[in-house]
Amino acid sequence: MRPILFGSALVISASAISFAAPIAAQDASHPAIKPPRTLTADQDRQIMMQKLGITALKPGPSGDPDAPNHANYDEATAGPNPGLPDPLTTFAGRKVTTPEMWWKVRRPEIAETYAREVYGRIPANMPKVTWRVRATDREEMGWPRKPVIARRLIGHVDNSAYPAINVDIRMTVVTPADTKGPVPLLIMFGRDTFPAPSQPTRAEYERMDAALKAVLIKQDPSLARVFQAHQALALESQPPVKFPDPNTISRPDVLIHAGWGYAMLDTASIQADNGAGLTRGIIGLVNHGQTRSPDQWGALRAWAWGASRAFDYLSKDPSVDAKHIGIEGVSRWGKAALVTMAFDRRFAMVLIGSSGKGGVTPLRRNFGEAVSSLGTGEYYWMAGNFLKYNAASMQSGKPLTIADLPVDSNELLALCAPRLTFISYGIPEKGDAKWLDQRGSWMAALAASPVWDLLGAHGLMENVDYRTQPMPPVNHGLLDHRLAWRQDDGGHTDAPNIKPFTQWADRFIGFQPPQ
Repeated sequence: MRPILFGSALVISASAISFAAPIAAQDASHPAIKPPRTLTADQDRQIMMQKLGITALKPGPSGDPDAPNHANYDEATAGPNPGLPDPLTTFAGRKVTTPEMWWKVRRPEIAETYAREVYGRIPANMPKVTWRVRATDREEMGWPRKPVIARRLIGHVDNSAYPAINVDIRMTVVTPADTKGPVPLLIMFGRDTFPAPSQPTRAEYERMDAALKAVLIKQDPSLARVFQAHQALALESQPPVKFPDPNTISRPDVLIHAGWGYAMLDTASIQADNGAGLTRGIIGLVNHGQTRSPDQWGALRAWAWGASRAFDYLSKDPSVDAKHIGIEGVSRWGKAALVTMAFDRRFAMVLIGSSGKGGVTPLRRNFGEAVSSLGTGEYYWMAGNFLKYNAASMQSGKPLTIADLPVDSNELLALCAPRLTFISYGIPEKGDAKWLDQRGSWMAALAASPVWDLLGAHGLMENVDYRTQPMPPVNHGLLDHRLAWRQDDGGHTDAPNIKPFTQWADRFIGFQPPQ
């Protein structure tokens, strides 16, 4: 029997989907549980350093070019040094020459290393997620106006094993209302707001005004004389019509006009974007409010886990083409989008916007943002083990450097092959800072390309040196194959690349946008 999605509940895990009864109230007889630890980010990081035997971290560079410790922006010393690891050579030194060897040997060892050393492992036996539709609205978006159906959902994570922490994943799903079949959909990290909430009619506003006045008069009868003296006063009135500006079309507007759907997934409802939150959120829930072990997941992997749970729900939604669900993000969410695509092979496509270090930019490259920036700042994005590669001193032994990490971002990209992978950047002049290292990301994309070639999908370019190959001109995308690159003339956003992305993806998935 086909599951009914609207107004129903589904229990969803990574491997099973089944109907669920309403969430039971917490048992009053539940034994007393230890409350989650409350720590500052500095305290949490110090605890992790102690677990790893790290006594000091290397300080991160400043983004201010005039500061004494400013980040390096000199290509002559940027590297990467040493060069990027070869995604088609195993750790044992064997050349990968067949797709079978990629899938059975090389890809698993890259994924395992990334899980253990960089982004962290997801704990076993993760709790189930129950999705419920909380509100449905028929709205209109963009210009010309397009009718859509918008649904707000809550994904409740089973916290029966540790009721002290509650995790409710927030997501809004928007699909065209005038299509006859399922549509491709892009999950986007961001606020789960309704795009254009429908408004009551003038008559309905007048009824609300009358009802509100009646309630106030009942509470204070003297107000009847006030309302009689000011008969034009409206406590509730229809707002003036506001026409959309055709020059400020949003990313969701572009998707809807391309015939796609989208889902806004609120990462803050999955895991906080700070180190103090690591004993709460989904990471804290599975750890019963205690600190992480060094190989456990950080926030990027937690957000990616949340995206996978959104996929579970959307893949059973009859309005969505389950074979063509993608993931998108910009900046830190661009990192999370790449991590999602790399570890969950069900996603058909990804749009990675301005992701920087921890995303597409090589960790080995000394340009702009550095590994030490992550270690001293956003360490909580990563596994605790990642701090080892930024240690200045250890209790025993020589500190590791990033050159000791056997993987780099070109291999993270390679985990996405041969699926549709679009790398997006803007320009520093408009706010997509040099700190993000656009050229380094270009190098990583070129160095990942051979994996697409091996799998019969073609990479960006063949037989070029990633160290010396010039970047394409701005606004001139390389969009002929399943690995794509485009640097637009905008700022720290992928908005100018949404339309090129959908047009590029449509060619490969065979989707015909409505005319």
